[in-house]
Amino acid sequence: MTSSPRSGHCRYLTAGLWLAQVAVAIVFAASGFFKLFMPIADLAAMMTWPGDYPSPFVRAIGLVDLLGAAGVLLPSLTRIRPQLTVFAAGGCVLLQVLAIAFHASRREFSVLPLNFVLLPLCVLVLWGRGRRMPISARAKDAAPGRGA
Repeated sequence: MTSSPRSGHCRYLTAGLWLAQVAVAIVFAASGFFKLFMPIADLAAMMTWPGDYPSPFVRAIGLVDLLGAAGVLLPSLTRIRPQLTVFAAGGCVLLQVLAIAFHASRREFSVLPLNFVLLPLCVLVLWGRGRRMPISARAKDAAPGRGA
């Protein structure tokens, strides 16, 4: 039996989607971790904008980043409500569009390349997990007495 070119294509797309999800999750998790836990003065030395805004705002953006990281990866990985990955990817797309506008308005052009790399990765996850190769939810336990 020979494998069809279509199955090879699906294998590469699946691998690409997982790579995109992991990459987005790593970048968003690192960014969120820094914004949540690093002292604002140290963070302002790395990126200028945190020094210009209230600490709760910076910390809230960090929390949004961490939630985006978890949402893009964990529902698909665990297969528990995997459609949440699509919503998280949509939120990450919106976040990147807003970040591009924010940084451009502040003339912080040096950070835009990262946003322009993350944006298509988030769009890829949104399209791939939403339309092209959605992940099915884990089957419920069939054992008697389980479930509600």
